[in-house]
Amino acid sequence: MQSYTIGQAARLLGVSPDTARRWADVGRVTTHRDDSGRRLIDGADLAAFSVELARSDATDDEPSYTSVRNAFPGIVTAIKLGDVAAQVEIQAGPHRLVSLLTREAVEELGLEVGMEATARVKSTNVHVDRV
Repeated sequence: MQSYTIGQAARLLGVSPDTARRWADVGRVTTHRDDSGRRLIDGADLAAFSVELARSDATDDEPSYTSVRNAFPGIVTAIKLGDVAAQVEIQAGPHRLVSLLTREAVEELGLEVGMEATARVKSTNVHVDRV
């Protein structure tokens, strides 16, 4: 399972590293330390927290975030595989993106819950790039 530094998690959540650090300090998100002493967040924990955070943000009166370049870096929060097709959910800050693609594409990209990925939007199509 992939782990993320506080800085990487902050970028994926759309907040400052100080905010992510404060959330970790008060236990809103679980961290552990690597051999060099850096605090890391497991990908699955970050995925769950990003969904929880987006749900709480949906009730706030703050303006929504936009992406001028139509690229949404985020974390994979769910994958549903069928025989031929697949559904991939990515939480990119406050944005939840769902893409339908082939099962083969998901397997070739090696996508897993908790993995960093970027959803790219062009017109009505969403393309998923593995980071």
